[in-house]
Amino acid sequence: MKYRTLITGLLVLCFGLITACSGGPQASSLSYDDIKGSGLANNCPQLSRSSRDAIAIDANQSYQLNGLCLQPETFLVKGSSMVKSQENDFVVSKPLTRESFSLDQVSGSLQVDSDGNITFAEQGGFDFQPVTVQPPNGERIALLFTIKGLVAKNQDVSNKLSPTTRLVGTFQVPPYRTSNFIDPKGRGLSSGYDAAVGFPIQADREKFSRQNSKSFEVGEGEISLQITRVNRKTGEIAGLFESNQPSDTDFGAKEPMDVRIQGQFYGRIDQAVA
Repeated sequence: MKYRTLITGLLVLCFGLITACSGGPQASSLSYDDIKGSGLANNCPQLSRSSRDAIAIDANQSYQLNGLCLQPETFLVKGSSMVKSQENDFVVSKPLTRESFSLDQVSGSLQVDSDGNITFAEQGGFDFQPVTVQPPNGERIALLFTIKGLVAKNQDVSNKLSPTTRLVGTFQVPPYRTSNFIDPKGRGLSSGYDAAVGFPIQADREKFSRQNSKSFEVGEGEISLQITRVNRKTGEIAGLFESNQPSDTDFGAKEPMDVRIQGQFYGRIDQAVA
């Protein structure tokens, strides 16, 4: 019995060493209790700064960009400064949402188009997160951080992903809330009252018409993904991103504000299975 236990222990140790020394992406050794409440779940995987390879994308092959993770580090809002001379500038705003605003496990196709450019088309994953930020003037601004329907292309004619590659594209920005949401006045898009409860006689007045007439409008954003690190052996890429998108309009009740989100991203290139 003692020898069987010893042999089992040696086998476990050997398999552990093989896994640790393998060239594939390394999984976190932290347990659920280690991560719970620490904010670490909001962090994207990292690549060594020495990873400066290049991954060739064959036009005759199909590829997938899997495990794409975008971790915001800075939120900036335009026109929310307390100084009049800076009202047209982007000012740093504090996120009020708990550390759960990263996008993760996003995937999509990656291929070389007819122009010789690499194109990434987002197909699914955890591709949106509701976030509330507060600029220095104290206003609270809701937005849906997302890259839904992103189609991004390489800005240089190249069939390689390298530390000089920059993917730029546009995406859709749905409203912060679903159509079933009812505001504090009892009004909603697909449910609730047509006018604010308490003064229905004044519902047709111009100053209330915008709040009463709900609309589900999808905005548009733009993002730039600058690759800075590549590990050709494991197919991993990482870098920095900058996204510009509108804030929520409360179903058309107010004008959207321009929001700029900056941070880092991580992804993995795999050949698509036919």
